[in-house]
Amino acid sequence: MLIIPAIDLKDGTCVRLKQGDMSSATVFSDDPAAMAKHWLDLGARRLHLVDLNGASAGKPKNGAAIRSIVQAVGDKLPIQLGGGIRDLDTIEHYLDSGIRYVIIGTAAVKTPGFLQDACTAFAGHVMVGLDAKDGKVAVDGWSKMTGHDVVDLAKKFEDYGAEAVIYTDIGRDGMLSGVNIEATVRLAQSLTVPVIASGGLTNLDDVRALCAVESDGITGAITGRAVYQGTLDFIQAQQLADELGLPQK
Repeated sequence: MLIIPAIDLKDGTCVRLKQGDMSSATVFSDDPAAMAKHWLDLGARRLHLVDLNGASAGKPKNGAAIRSIVQAVGDKLPIQLGGGIRDLDTIEHYLDSGIRYVIIGTAAVKTPGFLQDACTAFAGHVMVGLDAKDGKVAVDGWSKMTGHDVVDLAKKFEDYGAEAVIYTDIGRDGMLSGVNIEATVRLAQSLTVPVIASGGLTNLDDVRALCAVESDGITGAITGRAVYQGTLDFIQAQQLADELGLPQK
């Protein structure tokens, strides 16, 4: 089980949001590269980046900050990046620059043909981000709810060739209220590709709960506010995940 620190980028700074609300942004650092180095030094094995402005605008908006992070840690730390990825040229640019995985969210739901093309062109490097509340998928930076069932959509995207599904319970993200284990397990059990949990990871009890269901196909958990505010110690969390987790293949 990977514990994956998140760096959410807004206007070139590192922030955290509550339930995706851009107006509730708390700035944690104005030096994204230094923050990435911090997580590398603490032993992170993957980094989760989100271009928040890009997610809202539908195109990349934090290019300078992303480049600084890749230059600082990209050769040592695999990076997964989402936010505003809407065309194949953007994917190619990011992968060429040193990003390991791109995450397609809103565009996967609105234009599934694009996701299928991306999975074909960049096999092994495309993840899908599914943000849901009460089992229904949200899009456009969580500002719009759809009628799509998260499990049904995830199965379709798996068939397209998605490398993994990042599942966020948007009712819990940034709220330090615990991971929605039941919904995450239900999704993972319906798929063969890995599921990465996101939203609500708060403390070591959440890590224990996720490790207990790792065999269902949950291979990682993204953490943001908890490790920045101190309710979760990253080093302890990854050590615990290693102790409780399945043997690495």
